[in-house]
Amino acid sequence: MSGLLSVSFHLILLFKFVAPVTFRHHRYDELVRTLYRVHNECPYITRVYSIGRSVKGRHLYVLEFSDYPGIHEPLEPEVKYVGNMHGNEALGRELLLQLAEFLCEEFRSGNQRIVRLLEGTRVHILPSMNPDGYEVAAAQGADSSGYLVGRNNANGVDLNRNFPDLNTYIYYNEKHGGPNHHLPLPDNWKSQVEPETQAVIQWIRSFNFVLSANLHGGAVVANYPYDRSLEHRVRGFRRTANTPTPDNKLFQKVCRMASCLARGTWGSGEYWRGGFSLYSLGMQDFNYLHTNCFEITLELSCDKFPRQEELQREWLGNREALIQFLEQVHQGIKGMVRDENYNNLAEAVISVSGINHDITSGDHGDYFRLLLPGTYTVTATAPGFDPETVTVTVGPGEPKLVNFHLKRSVPQTTPPRRVPNSGHGGRARKEEMEMTQSLRSTVLGPAAG
Repeated sequence: MSGLLSVSFHLILLFKFVAPVTFRHHRYDELVRTLYRVHNECPYITRVYSIGRSVKGRHLYVLEFSDYPGIHEPLEPEVKYVGNMHGNEALGRELLLQLAEFLCEEFRSGNQRIVRLLEGTRVHILPSMNPDGYEVAAAQGADSSGYLVGRNNANGVDLNRNFPDLNTYIYYNEKHGGPNHHLPLPDNWKSQVEPETQAVIQWIRSFNFVLSANLHGGAVVANYPYDRSLEHRVRGFRRTANTPTPDNKLFQKVCRMASCLARGTWGSGEYWRGGFSLYSLGMQDFNYLHTNCFEITLELSCDKFPRQEELQREWLGNREALIQFLEQVHQGIKGMVRDENYNNLAEAVISVSGINHDITSGDHGDYFRLLLPGTYTVTATAPGFDPETVTVTVGPGEPKLVNFHLKRSVPQTTPPRRVPNSGHGGRARKEEMEMTQSLRSTVLGPAAG
């Protein structure tokens, strides 16, 4: 009952100030105008930037929300939303535009829940990863029977199957030993991916994202890693295999919350699933294996391209889930990793005993480790420093602050051998010199006279 009361309280705060929005589909030019309009209305908490271009040269624009836009504040987590990866799945794109308008208006109106969120979280919204595909899908309209038209990018590639395969490496490492995080990319990875995929990969490598959601359509389900199993095809047919990550329970909790709140559904397993090989390759697996980011996929509607008159209902049904997902980044532990002189240490490894997936500190020395409530043994390590281990108890509320101060390792040198200068020691020294001379004569032969 306490959970229901908490959700009800959040809903009251959220509905107290309801921003006026326009519910319609946005073509590319309209999408760009909407992003810049939101920025102009909230210039002190937003920033518009491009992460690259599509095959046809359209910018992949991101709208950032922060009390210091363009700046990473230490101990403030970074979260991202990605929409419209499949061009014909338009609902996520429109919901993210509505979310952008909503966050701006509610912040200006003084909604304390939204103010608190944006003052403590840096939010990045990419409404469309596949603007070329969307234009193709939008040209045929919502009532067309072309179910897959516009799904792929302009080169005909499914972007969700276009990320480098790191799953094969993690399964090998789990069996034979090797890194369990930040797996390296192949040297030729840029030549193997599409422009949109390359832009997103470079984006997620440039920010220390902690949590992410990729919005899709065509079903109502929340999905989490891993998508690809060790043997995802048997005799040419795809089979579902159990492929949980070391953070399986955490992913389940995040997805359960998102799916229960979305569309007013208080259901259970039929609305969320994960740790199964549903796709051949997925962006969420790549985030988990190559970066610090925990990403899930939210399938928002059975209708990939809903009619315009349905958008308001979809927004009202998904709004609370979109807000609460952003708030879920504030759980587990976070802190700074510094040396004994209080210099920040980047790329320090944070390990949790019993969870075979490490994360690293960012460029500013801060780290964020999502964890469920419980007691954990956590270790910070960095090259040239002695590791530090602490035991921490995590509660259900705000993340626990756990700072590490690592001391430089003392070089391990061979101590000088003590040579006595008298008594039996002197005789031993003489015998050693005679033995050395004998060995030298054996190897080099007698000295020339």
